[in-house]
Amino acid sequence: MKSTFVRLLKLAQPLKWSMLLAAFIGFLTIGSSVGLMMTSAYIIAKAALQPTIAALQVAIVGVRFFGMTRGIFRYLERIVSHEVTFKLLAQLRVWFYTAIEPLAPARLQLRKSGDLLSRIISDINTLENFYLRVFAPPLVALFVSILVWFLFGMFSWVFSLILLIFMLLAGLGVPMLTHVLCRGMGEKLVHLESELSILALDGLQGLPELLAFGRAADYLEHFADLNSRFTRVQRARSLYGALHESLIGLLMNATIFTIFIAAVPFIRNGLMDGLYLAILALGSMAAFEAVLPLPAAALHLEESLTAAGRLFELTDAAHPIKEPVRVPDITSFDISFKNVHFVYAPNEPPVVQDLNLDMPYGSKIALLGPSGVGKTTIVHLLMRFWAPQSGEITIGGISLDRVPQHVLTDIISYIPQNPYLFSGTIRDNLLLAKPDANKDEMILACKGAIVHDFVLSLPEGYATWIGEHGLRLSGGERQRLALARGLLKDAPIYIFDEPTANLDAETARDVLASIINMTDERTIVIISHEKSLVEQINKSINPESSFRFIVREFFRR
Repeated sequence: MKSTFVRLLKLAQPLKWSMLLAAFIGFLTIGSSVGLMMTSAYIIAKAALQPTIAALQVAIVGVRFFGMTRGIFRYLERIVSHEVTFKLLAQLRVWFYTAIEPLAPARLQLRKSGDLLSRIISDINTLENFYLRVFAPPLVALFVSILVWFLFGMFSWVFSLILLIFMLLAGLGVPMLTHVLCRGMGEKLVHLESELSILALDGLQGLPELLAFGRAADYLEHFADLNSRFTRVQRARSLYGALHESLIGLLMNATIFTIFIAAVPFIRNGLMDGLYLAILALGSMAAFEAVLPLPAAALHLEESLTAAGRLFELTDAAHPIKEPVRVPDITSFDISFKNVHFVYAPNEPPVVQDLNLDMPYGSKIALLGPSGVGKTTIVHLLMRFWAPQSGEITIGGISLDRVPQHVLTDIISYIPQNPYLFSGTIRDNLLLAKPDANKDEMILACKGAIVHDFVLSLPEGYATWIGEHGLRLSGGERQRLALARGLLKDAPIYIFDEPTANLDAETARDVLASIINMTDERTIVIISHEKSLVEQINKSINPESSFRFIVREFFRR
């Protein structure tokens, strides 16, 4: 927990002066409240003695001054503290995304989408409490304690000591009690909120299946049960929150009562004017405003550290790929696998074993075999999603260890077996491959995937919104749109993973013929479990082309 706390402070290092400024303005705000209450008390007590107005002039000016500065500083404190918090949250989101982006897909494929969503949104939002309600209040309380020590010391060190003792009880004792009573609640809330996010996202995405199998009611019951547990923990923590406010109010009244008792000898012996009792009483009440947020800070601390721990759990994960510093000059696109061996986990059988495969630029390779024999894994190794345990993969004679991943993604157009379509228009999804593509280039790519006529048949054409995951389209339409996006990239190497999975036989033949003839001189790798696919492809190739597909077949071990 200590290391997590220190790491959170380090993340805020770039904005440390702004954070300290916010804390200082918070101190000025409460200092103005103390000044306002003490000068007001003096006017009220002094006015009871019916003095001349001249005797109250200084106090009246003080009330006006502190009244204005309190409002001004409160406004400035809100602006500065929230500005700092929003900048920190933005910085944290960028830091977290930057940290986990290299982990995809290798380290993230076993993570649930709802859990990742909860971490990047809920957990980072939780850290708002750390910087706004955990970091600043103790500093403000410290500064205010020093201020009132000197103010009350002007009357007697006894009053300063009494106030300081009760403020320590309220500022340290009550938060410690709150921490003991609420131990584990913050951690439970973070984990329960994550589980709710997972269930909500899974339930929405899997709603058709839940309805089809008649399990929607059971799923909803499970969700309601989890939400009930979350609500119970929230309610319990709120009750303890109300308790700490009552305890601080009790300690504040005890402070005033003790000061009154201690002031009796001073007044009796003529060492202090009795009207100063009102000043000490109202000054004590105003000073306790500084320690009021501290028990809540103790509550938020556990929750913030748990949320931060969940973020660091991902960001500290070992990167499967080490990016080289220098970018090599790739002049050739010949690909070679030499004695490549790869296993996903130490206790699992090898997925790729002693693989030797050469793909000269312009070659056409078909990787065939049943599901689970490692065909897609070979492509993932080539894309540097994973790194082999032994052997070497080269492109243009350069080891992939020396090639940054972004260079590979520039020269390879990879259309996966389950392509992801974003919630946007057809044009938006196409431009993902080439943001500066013009209309003619998009049309050419769509014609290559035999999807252009379909797009034109839609009322809004390329501006048609396709919905989440492209669910407004059929499976075959989504497949062809993904193929068009891959063709639009205009790369020297194309890799198609099960390109005809969602297409009927006739459409599959037409699409394959079109995309292969369109990419005649480039390297093409097709992955499939259908042995007859290569024969279909070779038959569909333009007779004037000089190439035919080379088959590399894989079998179960």
